Amino acid sequence: MKPEKEKIMDGKPYPLGDLDLKKDRRKAKNLLHRLNVTEYRMTRNARLILEELLPNAGSNLYIEPPFFCDYGYNILCGDNVFFNVNCVVLDENKVTIGSNVLLGPGVQLYTASHPLEAQMRRTHKISKPISIGDDCWIGGSAIICPGVTIGNGCVIGAGAVVTKDIPDYSMALGNPAKVIKKLE
Repeated sequence: MKPEKEKIMDGKPYPLGDLDLKKDRRKAKNLLHRLNVTEYRMTRNARLILEELLPNAGSNLYIEPPFFCDYGYNILCGDNVFFNVNCVVLDENKVTIGSNVLLGPGVQLYTASHPLEAQMRRTHKISKPISIGDDCWIGGSAIICPGVTIGNGCVIGAGAVVTKDIPDYSMALGNPAKVIKKLE
């Protein structure tokens, strides 16, 4: 039988209430409380908290609190990544963010989902990874849904709901987001 973390990464249904996952979420919540309440500014202490919360982030990560995530360790960032205020990352699965990426206020990245079957939904969750390429700008209040890949050099308009992959150097807007323009 596979451990729950392996089931999650494989996109398989996994049971709610796993004790190891609860422990990991509790640790993240404690770090987030310190970041969002105690520090609330990007201080030396805040940077130390971020190093512990997001151990897979590159250099020059900047997060404008408040910030929310499930685990933190499933968020892999390149260099020079900026999260504006009120971003939410449901990192049940891997969230890979390239270098030189800007995420506007209220951006939400959801790897977590639920089974379509009502009976299974009572006891299990599912998740799919998200990937955002280098040199992207994700506009304020955009939502990136489970399993989506956004290519390099993309712009996602404010309020967009991205349900499908976006190719490199594209501008996408709307709900559901549609590519409206190729970028240079």
